[in-house]
Amino acid sequence: MKLEFLFAPTADLPASLSLYRDVFGAEEIWREGDTTVALGLPGSDVQLMLDANDPDAPAGPVFVVDSVARFHEEHAAALEVIEAPMEIPGGFQATYRDPAGLAIYVMDQSTDA
Repeated sequence: MKLEFLFAPTADLPASLSLYRDVFGAEEIWREGDTTVALGLPGSDVQLMLDANDPDAPAGPVFVVDSVARFHEEHAAALEVIEAPMEIPGGFQATYRDPAGLAIYVMDQSTDA
């Protein structure tokens, strides 16, 4: 398991991008259309993913695992399931809530060619 992203939903992608890039010195790493931008954070391997697809989605860490299905089978009982494993481009993702209410995203890249 590896912490890959901090997921930050936003209703105003340009304003959020400007803040993290221009004020905090983050560097744009990749972009997906007009709704998602990943930023490299100075001094860290973890990226900040700004996403305007669902501004009301809960913010939280995104962990990459070998298999979301296996993670779900082994750990779902310890977490509140927000979104069961579902297919996403390149693999699968599931969303959970920890005991303190923090959203936790788990994804794999099992179908990424």
